Amino acid sequence: MYLTWLSTIIVGAGCLALGYCIGKRPAGIFFSARKAKAVAIALENKKNKAKEPFEIEKLADILDDFKMVLIVRNDLKMGKGKIAAQCSHATLGLYKKLLHRAPKALNRWEMCAQPKVVLKIENEEDMLVLQERAKSLNLPTHITVDAGRTQIAPNSRTVMAILGPVEVVDEVTGGLKLL
Repeated sequence: MYLTWLSTIIVGAGCLALGYCIGKRPAGIFFSARKAKAVAIALENKKNKAKEPFEIEKLADILDDFKMVLIVRNDLKMGKGKIAAQCSHATLGLYKKLLHRAPKALNRWEMCAQPKVVLKIENEEDMLVLQERAKSLNLPTHITVDAGRTQIAPNSRTVMAILGPVEVVDEVTGGLKLL
């Protein structure tokens, strides 16, 4: 009799604890079959929509000199450390884009000793015009958008990175001055 009563309490406490854990679980821990199928379909669609390689991938086979240009907005009046951090973000952002979509071009740039030039531009509008010019020449770009935790307003476009053959990049950035 005593063991039956004790086992009932233990089983009841276990069920209570299990119910509490399920009720307090973070969202998404337990999927329903319908949710799991929706996630699988979304992942499959994302995989099927792989982006096309950049045009500069073809140029990497025939041109030798590649460089990266970082264009810093002068109107934001960022400090030296902030500029360094934003340039690092832009470099890494463009590198990650090119890693899968233009690995030959990235390798060509690395074989050229990864040259980087830092230039300045007066405002966001001019930066966006320059980005359109780069895109019209099939050059990959990346613009860093700041989170706004320190010196500048959130969602400010701070630095644009462009990578490609020296001659083509110079067609876009040749009129800009060094930072």
